[in-house]
Formats: sequence, C-alpha cells, structure tokens
Amino acid sequence: MTPSKTFGAQRPGGHSRSAWLLTLESAALAVAPFAVIVGGIIAGVLVAVAVLVVRPETALDLWASVAGDSPKIYWYLSRAASFVSFGLITTSMLLGLAITNKIARAWPGGPTYVALHEHTALLGLLVGGLHAVVLLGDRYIGYTLVQLMVPFASGAYRPLWVGLGQLALWLLTPVTLSFYVRRFIGQRAWRLIHSLNFAVFGLTLVHGLFSGSDTGLIVVRLAYWGAFVAVAGLTSFRILAALAKRLDQRPAERAQA
Repeated sequence: MTPSKTFGAQRPGGHSRSAWLLTLESAALAVAPFAVIVGGIIAGVLVAVAVLVVRPETALDLWASVAGDSPKIYWYLSRAASFVSFGLITTSMLLGLAITNKIARAWPGGPTYVALHEHTALLGLLVGGLHAVVLLGDRYIGYTLVQLMVPFASGAYRPLWVGLGQLALWLLTPVTLSFYVRRFIGQRAWRLIHSLNFAVFGLTLVHGLFSGSDTGLIVVRLAYWGAFVAVAGLTSFRILAALAKRLDQRPAERAQA
C-alpha cells in the first residue's frame, strides 16, 4: 500500500482536510530537507561568530587548523558529519520500523510521518557523502577520490572497516532514491530495495565502531550501542507483532473453510 492509502488524508474525526491545507502541508514537506540544511548552516555561522566574539584568539587557532602545515579541520568535519549521518540513518530506520504503529498515525500524522522517514534518509545520505568527500582536504592520510569512492581501496588506514562504511553509503543510495521511483517499480520491488536498510545500518554501525578514531570514548560507545538496542528492539517487536497477527487470522480462516 502507498503511504496515502495506508494513512489517508483525513483527521481522526473523519473530516477531510481542505485542499489548501493539504497543498500547504505538501509544500512544507517538500522544502523540509533543504530548510534543515540551510538552517544548520546559519546556526553554524552564528555559533562561529559568537565564539570569535567571546574568544578572538580562536581565529588564529582556526586559521592554523584550516591552512597550517597540518590542517585538522577536515578530519574534525568528517568525524562530526559521521555522527550526524549515523544519527539520521538510525532515526530513519526507527521511523520505518514504527511506521505502522498507531502512535505514528495519530502524531504527527501518516503523510507527515512518512515524509520524516524519507527526509531523514535523504539527509543521512547527503551528510554521509560529506563525511567522505571532506577527507580529500586532509593531508595526514592523503586520500584520493578513487580511494574514497571504491570500497576497500582506502589504503593503509583500516581498509576493511572503512570499506564497510563505503559499502553502506553505496547501498544507502538506491534505498533513498527508491522513495522517488516507488510508483514506477511497484510495491514488491520497493520493499525488496528498502530491506537493504538493515544492511546499511549494520555496516554503518560496524564501520563506526572499528574505524572511528574516537570510539574509545564512553559517550561514543553508548551512542552506538544505544542505537543498536533501539533498532534491534523495534525490529523484534515488529516481527512478534506480525507473527501474532498471523496466529489471530488462522482461526478465522479455518472457520471460513
């Protein structure tokens, strides 16, 4: 079933939404990912300005990090982007697993919930690409574009674990793009492609745990394992709920036979 058929366009009371409200909601959902990106950039600029006002000497440190003999800003940006991307991928995964829940239908509403699932996946892909591409500016390892694009070709730095992350990014690409071709490829093909989300999450988690330079921090480990527990728990709940539904349907089918 498509999202519109699954959730409908009616309020809980059964009254249809007016056409202008639906148009406004559709427009808001369409620009949501871009608004998040622009808002993030503006917030980053404001924070940077505030830091420079409070601590002007930070400008010298920042310049050394960007254009010094051993710039570190690219590595820091890559690490920051990796955490943001992992958070977005995890959020999209959880939203997808809970999408048939009654709570999802009640708030924020079916179409909005589906859009959140779609947009978090798209942002996760974009930020994940940033996590990789920004390393071209880092001189410590000296990645080439080929090393960043081809899985397991990253060179001396943990090629296996880095390669798993590269593979996850490539798998996330068709999963995310499948949102926009769903009506053309059919529900069965879409579900098959969408099931790659489990592989994407698993590969991303292992990549972060074993290739991240800051995995030794307790906060980072808690974030990774917390995400794993949340996804595994919700997956188990959905499987059990599906089994229970099948068991409830069997007596009715026997009675009809």
